[in-house]
Amino acid sequence: MAQLKTQKSEMHHKLTLAGLLITLGVVYGDIGTSPLYVMKSIVAGNGGFANIDHDFLVGSVSLVFWTLMIITTLKYVVIALRADNHGEGGIFALYTLVRHRAKWLAVPALIGGATLLADGMLTPAVTVTTAIEGLKGIAINGSVWLHTQDEVIIITIVIISVLFFIQRFGTEIIGRAFGPIMTVWFVFLGVLGFMSLTKDWSMLAALNPYYAVHMLFSPANKMGIFILGSIFLATTGAEALYSDMGHVGRPNIYFSWPFVNVALLLNYLGQAVWIDQHRMLPSVQGMADPNPFFDMMPQSVHLFGIALATLAAIIASQALISGSYTLVSEAIKLRFLPRMRIVYPTRFKGQLYIPGVNNLLWVVCIAVIVYFQTSAHMEAAYGLAITVTMLMTTILLYEYLRTRNVPRVLSGLVLVFFASIELVFFIASVAKFMHGGYVTALIAAAILAVMVIWYMGRVLRDDNSYTREMVSLLAYKEQLNELHNDSNYPRYSDNLVYLTETGADGFVKKDLVYSILDKRPKRADVYWFVTVNVTDEPYTAEYHTDTFGTDYMVNVQLYLGFRMDQQVNLFLRQVVTDLMKSGELKEQPQRYTTMPGRDVGDFSFVLVQEELSPRTRINGFAKTMIRARLFIQKMTVSPARWFGLEYSDVVTERVPLVLGRTHVTHLKRI
Repeated sequence: MAQLKTQKSEMHHKLTLAGLLITLGVVYGDIGTSPLYVMKSIVAGNGGFANIDHDFLVGSVSLVFWTLMIITTLKYVVIALRADNHGEGGIFALYTLVRHRAKWLAVPALIGGATLLADGMLTPAVTVTTAIEGLKGIAINGSVWLHTQDEVIIITIVIISVLFFIQRFGTEIIGRAFGPIMTVWFVFLGVLGFMSLTKDWSMLAALNPYYAVHMLFSPANKMGIFILGSIFLATTGAEALYSDMGHVGRPNIYFSWPFVNVALLLNYLGQAVWIDQHRMLPSVQGMADPNPFFDMMPQSVHLFGIALATLAAIIASQALISGSYTLVSEAIKLRFLPRMRIVYPTRFKGQLYIPGVNNLLWVVCIAVIVYFQTSAHMEAAYGLAITVTMLMTTILLYEYLRTRNVPRVLSGLVLVFFASIELVFFIASVAKFMHGGYVTALIAAAILAVMVIWYMGRVLRDDNSYTREMVSLLAYKEQLNELHNDSNYPRYSDNLVYLTETGADGFVKKDLVYSILDKRPKRADVYWFVTVNVTDEPYTAEYHTDTFGTDYMVNVQLYLGFRMDQQVNLFLRQVVTDLMKSGELKEQPQRYTTMPGRDVGDFSFVLVQEELSPRTRINGFAKTMIRARLFIQKMTVSPARWFGLEYSDVVTERVPLVLGRTHVTHLKRI
């Protein structure tokens, strides 16, 4: 594990050609496919080609340029990338850096995580649909392949379904091709845009911020401030850029972003020039669903451009699917979401697959495609939720700057500056609410509801646990010694393991001691009380033990990073071996075994499952939240599978969860 940390640290500080290629393939999928729909959305929002002029186009590209400069470059590349947790980025990694400052910081983390997941669900639908629409009505070798939007929908659904289906097998092989393909994509974007820009260099005036500000108040802008809802689509991948820092390292993002930024800018400028020179043509104004990105391509590269755009859209979708797995995994480790089954399909570091999340993403994507039918309608739902994520990140970034002793005034200026801009974008995006934004809002609300129930249910349970008596293991030290030596009872197991929350002082829930001594006396050579502590560092793999001066009682504190797989069975066997080597535990030679010389006995794991007792006396809200949490818990992966014990000897014992100050009724004898 130390080697893994070292490798991560080296990658985080090392700039390599291979690292740059991986960065282009992993980090920029979302933001890199924005040219497929940004200018298209801006033109459609203003009433089509007939309602725009040269100044409108200059102002629009100026808004796009300065949005990328302020949000993506300044906030995320310059500032947020410095807020890494041992090389890991993203809103949850940022939260772990600041959560010690105040409990309420869980609120922006929960909201930001939910909205980021919701917006990511729409990206595959939007990008792939837009790319396939480029084929509609295009003659290839004298024949048109796609005639109707229904055919576009069918092809899109097939592509997305195949993409989600192959996740279970791992994507290591196709992942190697992401970098070269996206490199070709960005070169294509830049060259295509530059060729168009050479026909009217005056469009470079868009680099002047004056035109961006003037555009917001120009009478030519029929949308007013709400044009920012379409402009914002150009920077929706900025949050993913921050989240993927742990996969590629900060230096590789620093050196690759200028190339990506220039390619994007050239393409937006080129699209604007093409629109300006063709907007008055009757053939252009009569287009049913124009897309400047595809329309400005020379006929000779049209098919190549569509194929490349489709590959880029698939790569963007893959990156967001993988990002969703990572985000959910982090939320689980931080106790923001219930445990889910996590699979590691390949030996590729960091690659994981969560079947439940994969199925949910697939269903939502297909539903979005079928419901909205066209990419133009999907764009109305796209981008609303991510503005909320960015606002939440800004709040956490302010708290992070305070932990770094940045002066309060400067930290406050950063907060006000970015929050003000993002709030304006949010207000502009709210205009999309009735046109499709409500879909994103509903998805985000559903995810947030699960997160809030899971998080608040645990907090309320702990706050109302007046009757959950804690006892010291030291008080039962002698009884456990007598039981472990009492041959009148059959040996239950060589090693009896309770997964619980044991304090450093040896206090545990009385239910555990009751399980050993009262429910059914369980004789064992060694009684283990194991606590899994999730640390703020992503790849911690450490442990601490306390034997209480015995060779039959061990309190184990496992410290695992929030990105570590919790294979308790594997880790515990390492602990046992270490303690036997140090002489703190006796060896447990096995007479009957397939492994000669085996000196570690068998393990039995006891998991205590709580069920809300009718004796509970707490307010209705708290009871509802705790009940909902217990219901969700039953619907998700079992603790045995989560802790890597699915092939171990596991016993689940149910205990009543009694909360609140209860009154005991005394019977009167008559």
